Amino acid sequence: MKLTFLGTGTSIGVPEMRCHCQTCMSADPHDKRLRTSALIETDTTKIIIDCGPDFRQQALRADIEQLDAVIVTHEHYDHIGGLDDLRPYCTTTTIPIYAERNVISHIVQSMPYCFYQNVNPRVPHMELCEIQPGNKFKVGDLEILPIRVMHGNLPILGFRIGNMTYITDMKSMDDESLRLLEGTETLVVNALHTKEHPTHQNVRQAVLFAQRVGARETYFVHMSHRAGMHAIMNVKFPPHMQFAYDGLCVEFF
Repeated sequence: MKLTFLGTGTSIGVPEMRCHCQTCMSADPHDKRLRTSALIETDTTKIIIDCGPDFRQQALRADIEQLDAVIVTHEHYDHIGGLDDLRPYCTTTTIPIYAERNVISHIVQSMPYCFYQNVNPRVPHMELCEIQPGNKFKVGDLEILPIRVMHGNLPILGFRIGNMTYITDMKSMDDESLRLLEGTETLVVNALHTKEHPTHQNVRQAVLFAQRVGARETYFVHMSHRAGMHAIMNVKFPPHMQFAYDGLCVEFF
């Protein structure tokens, strides 16, 4: 199985508009971070985790010809704002969208034109599929386990696929959820910036969490410009931990 990081940035992306900090002005392409999203693929199945407002650009850059499903961590705009751009994938089929019930309700409320009785053929045709933490589901040959994590006070989902666990926008996780991460070899987890934040892990907290999980490799995502520059920060991390970057591909099992 392969994981491609389509985007690794926070809700506003990097560079941030009107900012002239060192990270935003960096010429290093590793410091250009679209909104966080990932492509998971096997020989027969391709899914994306979250579909934010940069999805069109991400799909063109990654040359995504096939898309079998979208799985959604939560309802914030930087994670669902690109659903309308699924239209080219819905010309001959309906795309399943896997999400919790409250997220499904939010999608219907924010995109009602997709769910009218006499739907316009030019809208994305989506099948909204409810999932729950702790209950596995399958898309093609991928078995996916949703895991409860907390985004501040908002319950959201992470996902376990094989020996890879993908978490974004997390502030905390209880012990029951943490047990579901046992055996994780590839960990993806959010590291917003270097300061304390009420709803996201900062870089230090992300490192401590990664040490608790003990994965063979850890990749940090959902970084703002205040997380620092890729080249400077990566030499500071413990072994086998690093900032991911847009376009990075890793294999897992």
